[in-house]
Amino acid sequence: MTSLRRVVMLSRSLKFGRYREANWANCAFGTMQASIALLVLLSLVHPSRACAANPDLETVLTGSRQRIEKLDYRATGRLTRVEGDGKRTSYKFVAKAHWFPDGLRLLCEITGSGSGEKTSLLLQMSVSGRVTIEAVLPGEKTARVLPFEHWNDPLVGTDFSYEDMVENQFFWMNQELLPPEKYGARDCFVLKSKSGSQVRSYYDSVTSWIDRGILFPVHVVKTLRGTGQQKEFIYYGLRQIGGVWSATQVEAKLQGKPGSSILAIDGGSGKANLKRQDFDISQSSAQAEKAK
Repeated sequence: MTSLRRVVMLSRSLKFGRYREANWANCAFGTMQASIALLVLLSLVHPSRACAANPDLETVLTGSRQRIEKLDYRATGRLTRVEGDGKRTSYKFVAKAHWFPDGLRLLCEITGSGSGEKTSLLLQMSVSGRVTIEAVLPGEKTARVLPFEHWNDPLVGTDFSYEDMVENQFFWMNQELLPPEKYGARDCFVLKSKSGSQVRSYYDSVTSWIDRGILFPVHVVKTLRGTGQQKEFIYYGLRQIGGVWSATQVEAKLQGKPGSSILAIDGGSGKANLKRQDFDISQSSAQAEKAK
């Protein structure tokens, strides 16, 4: 009887041990899942921590974002489409931009030299890089939100699209620093920004060659979603005004399409002291109607 009791007790202790090991394994697996979830959450809330291990990546992102966050300018110039045979079509270009606590506002007006038709755009970018676009297109009198399916439309027939008017790629979450390269005589960081499924953009990725000394892009290649077609941007005449770097010309070339388009800045102010009321697109279009 005593031997039987010992066998039963031993059997129970072994069974309990197996349960305890199983419970410990379940607990360990649950803890591991919770840790992974926490890491993912922290990377979403604090994307800068992802690049903390790479000081060069942090330098490039911080410098690029701060440059945009200091914008406060008025500019006048020309937007020109140059055909493959050399024929040119030019438009008057007027723009103003300012970074407010809730993000960037950019208002630009493009007017045809002959017809007098005018396109007005108000682009807004939040601190997280989310973009919205309002437009008053030729023949329209009131502003409306431009549907996303038209963001990649050619702007007045040029190689620039509506989306190309802002540099929101520097605010995307997925950023990768590629090996450094020279672009011309300039030593450059090479930053690849990926939009991911959470970003409204026609571009899958944007690769920027950024001058190491001034942290300003000199060459950018954007890759379209789905097709893989690329669009190239080249920045000329870099200059520093009021401590902020800018380009006097930007040339856009679409892969497989002859010719190119040039946005040239002729004048303006780097410290315009703009206010929110300066970005009322409805008021802007109303003033244009009075001018007619």
